[in-house]
Amino acid sequence: MQYELLVGLRYTRAKRRNHFISFISLTSMLGISLGVAALIVVLSVMNGFQKEVRARILGVVSHVQITGVDNRLADWQAVARESAQHPQVAAAAPFVNAQGMLVFGAAVRGALVRGIVPELEQKVAEIGLHMTAGKLESLVPGEFGIVLGSELARALGARTEDKVTLIAPQGLVTPAGILPRLKQFTVVGIFEVGMFEYDSGLALIHLEDAQKLYGMGDTASGVRLKLHDLFQSREVTRDLIERLRGDLYISDWTRSHANYFRAVQIEKTMMFIILLLIVAVAAFNIVSTLVMAVTDKQPDIAILRTLGASPGGIMKIFIVQGALIGVIGTLIGVAGGIALALNIDVVVPFLERLLNVQFLSREVYYITDLPSDLQTSDVVAIALVSLTLSLLATLYPSWRAARVNPAEALRYE
Repeated sequence: MQYELLVGLRYTRAKRRNHFISFISLTSMLGISLGVAALIVVLSVMNGFQKEVRARILGVVSHVQITGVDNRLADWQAVARESAQHPQVAAAAPFVNAQGMLVFGAAVRGALVRGIVPELEQKVAEIGLHMTAGKLESLVPGEFGIVLGSELARALGARTEDKVTLIAPQGLVTPAGILPRLKQFTVVGIFEVGMFEYDSGLALIHLEDAQKLYGMGDTASGVRLKLHDLFQSREVTRDLIERLRGDLYISDWTRSHANYFRAVQIEKTMMFIILLLIVAVAAFNIVSTLVMAVTDKQPDIAILRTLGASPGGIMKIFIVQGALIGVIGTLIGVAGGIALALNIDVVVPFLERLLNVQFLSREVYYITDLPSDLQTSDVVAIALVSLTLSLLATLYPSWRAARVNPAEALRYE
């Protein structure tokens, strides 16, 4: 073992005459530990929120969507067959997208009306798993059933078996003028996916009923695709653009909700920078610790210099001493952060019972449990940044130690 490492470790373990230095060292170590643990937990929770919301969005929105010109795709069967040949495509389903107005009693609400084939839709979306009343399979062609979002049904005051009137904007030309198309639908189900945008503004009917109401014949608005790996959506979109012919518009889920996911990523980056300041403050305390240690150990430094130690060797001694504080603090913080992030579903309910508060109210957040998604890349990045800051904090005090004049340090000894 080189003497620099041996002396540096001895200085770290040794009982100092000045206990204040030991206290600051301990404070720096704890500060780094708390900062690292806080970073890991906060980023894990933000990852969990992002994953939860992404799952809820993709429960309604498909991974890839192919639409035709003017919201009409004549040969949608051929497009679905050709798209399904891509190795990443797991399922395909046709749909009709249209605007409509729902009337029930005195209540009137606008909604996005989506015509679907229930058995195919369940392969590309998860609305069937979020039914609070009725079943998606109750949408039978010719019976004019409708499935409403929970907030939309609440706004209309409608329940299952109630009959609501759907008004289509496409009108019928009569001698008296243009009259809107009206059709009475029976509520056969209610869903709640936990996203207000869809719960309050989406209504589902059978594809054939939508084609009849909106005068689309055998055409559809487009085809929705589900992928084996949702993160390959951009690559699949590029492949389908080259493979499919005709006037088609192909988009994936990252484009349809680009602003939201970009905002989440920006928030995550800003939280990382803000919480990193905690680690930076703790690393700055290492500077104070080593400066006082250098002042306290000046006679020892002078003796080492007279015995032949080089200025670089003296620097290494104090770099070892400061780096050890950073390494121990980082390791404790990583261990504590991982343990807390993996058990946050137990810790948060305990704190809620202890403090008699509810951190996430269902009326406000739609998510009552604090989600956590611990990612190895985040843990590695946090640990490396913490170690780097700790190492940088040792450079100035070590450089000062290397400049100690042995004659001056031993003058009054």
